[in-house]
Amino acid sequence: MLANTEVLEVLEQAEKLGKMIKESEDYEIYTNHKDQLYNDPEANRLMTDFQQMKADYEDVQRFGRYHPDYSKIMKEIRQLKRELDMHETVASYKQTETQLQMLLDEVSEIVAKSISPNIKAPKDGVALKDTGDGCGCGSGGQCGCQAS
Repeated sequence: MLANTEVLEVLEQAEKLGKMIKESEDYEIYTNHKDQLYNDPEANRLMTDFQQMKADYEDVQRFGRYHPDYSKIMKEIRQLKRELDMHETVASYKQTETQLQMLLDEVSEIVAKSISPNIKAPKDGVALKDTGDGCGCGSGGQCGCQAS
């Protein structure tokens, strides 16, 4: 893409929009909760434990039910995930992250629809979700489309 004055102006306006979002109350709440999350030793321990458990889980996934520790690992990862998700600091962070994502999705949708009703924009945190009028996901149907 050749950079011309119109493109540069659009990009400049996009940067301004980004700065406006970073000055919003939703963004401030999000960053406060993010700081709380990373300063919470218990939440950090749970996140570290979960990351380590994910490596075991991925190993089990390669072999499926034939892996000797399949049941044990599957049970442990579900318990750890539940404990992580139920932790107050983690839950409040995820809630504010979702709120900020909703704002970003709404902005993206407004921009896309102002150009054309056929342009797909992220919605519910999922970019390029199939709306029934064609699918650009390339997954062969994993998104729920009937492309395959």
